Amino acid sequence: MSITQAPPAAADPVVPAPADALRADVLRGLAAVPKELPSKYFYDEAGSTLFEQICELEEYYPTRTELGIMRRHAAEMAALLGRRCLLIEYGSGSSIKTRLLLDHLAEPAAYVPVDISGAHLRRSAGALAREYPHVVVLPVCADFTHGVDLPRGGRRPARRVVYFPGSTIGNFTPAEAVALLRQTARLCGAGGGLLLGADLKKDPAVLHAAYNDARGVTAAFNLNLLARLNRELGADFRLDQFRHYAPYNPCHGRIEMYLVSRLEQQVRIGPDRFCFAEGEPIRTEYSYKYSPKDLRALAVAAGFEVRQVWTDDRRYFSVLYLTAP
Repeated sequence: MSITQAPPAAADPVVPAPADALRADVLRGLAAVPKELPSKYFYDEAGSTLFEQICELEEYYPTRTELGIMRRHAAEMAALLGRRCLLIEYGSGSSIKTRLLLDHLAEPAAYVPVDISGAHLRRSAGALAREYPHVVVLPVCADFTHGVDLPRGGRRPARRVVYFPGSTIGNFTPAEAVALLRQTARLCGAGGGLLLGADLKKDPAVLHAAYNDARGVTAAFNLNLLARLNRELGADFRLDQFRHYAPYNPCHGRIEMYLVSRLEQQVRIGPDRFCFAEGEPIRTEYSYKYSPKDLRALAVAAGFEVRQVWTDDRRYFSVLYLTAP
């Protein structure tokens, strides 16, 4: 990078108090038929750590495949993003792939990592600020699905670009995905862009193995959602009375992740009581897989134009650069 200024390294993220929103979402989801819990609540500190372990599993191909694409094409991507880009990352996590972009971006206006896990975000943003001392790092602890209030700081940007890696777009139904991408187009503004990672459709056996690893890390990640509700809401879930279940549904092109009750039981969250039948599931996540044609249609429906597409040799994963007209 060619940078002459040395702006402040990092601002403290604004950490919201999410307990009320968490409780409302959980009570609403468990009262629904069928029961469900929002997947965004996977990512407390323990869940974020478990997800990093998932990314290193032999069966879990998405992370290393996307990293391979980024290593081969990050310079080309950075050139498309252009000089003085304000880079906003949704669900930044450990920001490993972001480093590949920052290595090539010309005079970035600032980097704004957005994540729902405050503790994880602070550590990651602090590490990036130390590694890239000439980049303004402005972390925001927020749920990006509700919109992002961009902090002040950094240079005047030539354009805003949202980086949304890791196939998280697959956690939304197609209608939800279009709504989120439309919201993102508004955030980017005219001439802005979106660098989007998406998992592609492939052999169902490969997909099944990725979400049902032999070491049981994905199962622990799924069950940690109940442990979080016990810790933060005073719930009395017994984790040994639920099991992880994650089949691939080829009709809908998605992995469906559940926690299934092993027996008839009741669970309390404060004064609220929820009854479970033996074998009754709680849906915790969808992970949609797309064809290249599906992704183009999704982008167009959200008001974006497809500028460039990169895939790996096996066509397991895709990274797209979309622009807002």
